[in-house]
Amino acid sequence: MSSSAGDKRKKTACVTGGNGYIGSALIKMLLEDGYAVKTTVRNPDDMDKNSHLKGLQQLGPLTVLRADMDEEGSFDDAVAGCDYAFLVAAPVNLSAQDPEKEQIEPSVRGTLNAMRSCAKAGTVRRVILTSSVAGVYIRPDLLQLRGDGHVLDEESWSDVEYLRANRPPTWGYCVSKVLLEKEACRFAGEHGISLVTVCPVITVGAAPAPKVRTSIIDSLSMLSGDERGLAVLKGIEKTSGAVQLVHVDDLCRAELFLAEAAAADGRYICCGLNTTVLELARFLAHKYPQYGVKTNLDGDEQQLLEKPRVRVSSEKLVREGFEYRHNTLDEIYDNVVEYGKSLGILPY
Repeated sequence: MSSSAGDKRKKTACVTGGNGYIGSALIKMLLEDGYAVKTTVRNPDDMDKNSHLKGLQQLGPLTVLRADMDEEGSFDDAVAGCDYAFLVAAPVNLSAQDPEKEQIEPSVRGTLNAMRSCAKAGTVRRVILTSSVAGVYIRPDLLQLRGDGHVLDEESWSDVEYLRANRPPTWGYCVSKVLLEKEACRFAGEHGISLVTVCPVITVGAAPAPKVRTSIIDSLSMLSGDERGLAVLKGIEKTSGAVQLVHVDDLCRAELFLAEAAAADGRYICCGLNTTVLELARFLAHKYPQYGVKTNLDGDEQQLLEKPRVRVSSEKLVREGFEYRHNTLDEIYDNVVEYGKSLGILPY
């Protein structure tokens, strides 16, 4: 994948949200692949959140710039001269009092601000937008399905009207993903921008970021005893018919693959494995016996599944030539426990 020797200069990529979990892993991979990288953070002086970026600068040319998703033109400097723009930064406000104002509108506005900068730059060959499978699988018809074998692909969209009417937990986040994808697609079409959207599932594995918010906490919840994180996994299974996982290395490799693959276009689901809460509990109990993971998780609140009722499919990505390296629970959880210890999520 590295640049050929004939290239006169390094290819340059912009990664928004470099102090985030996925952003930090993507920067590391791009630098290791020979890219020059420009990244944006809201406050470059906040070493509590950005210390890892200093370490990543040892790997190659990495420039850290200030940008705020709410400010138009904020991304102009970061995107200027870049071949690729990876839009990873996104507001996550799961406890918003007013999700329309605090989650949905800022997400759409921030995405369009970054897209405008890409259009202005004139050098960007492709924009790679990181969305979420939350924009794919929240549909009332899935709750009615019986049996298994149901498959969702990129044609599936979460039902915005249903979400706004019923307001299930995290509904604002799900709506924001659908709307920002559709607005980005519209803008790209109007401005002749090549756009690829990646919809990752729960992302697991070690990354350079020293602080994380959601997926790592949830994926380690049975080991850490975090009831709230476990409730998130149960909620995902209840609404989507499975627990979907991908290793962060595979996600970053997929993003780079889609940036460089000439024919890549449209939406791509990025999922290494469809599993269930029960399968995950049994696997973790066996692999990490020192944590005393409970495997009798059935409560009155919900009947847990033995196997996935609905699967999200990465067939499009694989068909176009991408190969996953982490397809089993063992491979997906290869280094996440060590990472959990380093973050203070796991005590030992």
